[in-house]
Order: sequence, then C-alpha cells, then structure tokens
Amino acid sequence: MLVRLLYASRAHESVDAEQLAGILRQCKENNPKRGVTGVLCFSGGIFLQALEGGRTAVNQLYHRIASDCRHRDVTLLSYEETRERRFASWWMGQVSLARVNSSLVLKYSESTELDPFSLPGGVCLSLLEDLVLTASVGTQA
Repeated sequence: MLVRLLYASRAHESVDAEQLAGILRQCKENNPKRGVTGVLCFSGGIFLQALEGGRTAVNQLYHRIASDCRHRDVTLLSYEETRERRFASWWMGQVSLARVNSSLVLKYSESTELDPFSLPGGVCLSLLEDLVLTASVGTQA
C-alpha cells in the first residue's frame, strides 16, 4: 500500500548549501533501497518534505527524521493512503525557492516567506505540486 506523508521541521542549526547537498546525496543513495520518492523544499531554516512509498518504509523514515538532532519542531502536516505517487520522478527532488517567483508562495500564504507551520497540509501539498509544475525542482533520480 502506498502512502504520502508531508511534514515540516526547523533546522536545529544553520544549514548551508554543502550540507543540503549532502542530505540530498544521502536520499539518492538510500531511498531507492526503500522504494521512497519525494520532494524537499528548504528555505529560511525550514524544511518542507513530501515522502511517498510503502507504508512501513515511509513511517520508518519519518520516525528517523523526527528523532534526528538536525531537526526540531517536526510537524506532521498530512498523511494519506494513495493509489499513485505524485513525485515518482525523484528519489528526492529539491525545490529551489531562489528560482521561484515569490508570487507562487504568496498564492498559498500570507507572505512570500515559506511557513508551512501556518498552513494546512493540503495547502502545502498544493504548493509543492505547483512548484513541480513550474519546473522548480532539481532532479535527484
């Protein structure tokens, strides 16, 4: 059974481009073994990530993330069973908000700053889907 999980967290410490690239490399290495796909958005010290795959694999990965000392305020935004993946093209795609017109974030939010903690999970998922449609996702598959 496929599930989709969406969560947000705050970085415990500042994350630079090299550290973010390391996280994505780790996803690219480990997610194929787990059958997990998804997309990650990081901006202003906030992670917004969608994970898709088998229920056990996604649950185990989320619990690892939630207990990882690099994250704080880990918040489950959405969890649902699904018949198909929305982010199947990436072992872990990376959204670069630097390449996005800020009006796209404003479409779903009170400001142009990414703040998934103030948005319903379905709205965050719609935002990620729009980011995919605007080709703002780097391939990691």
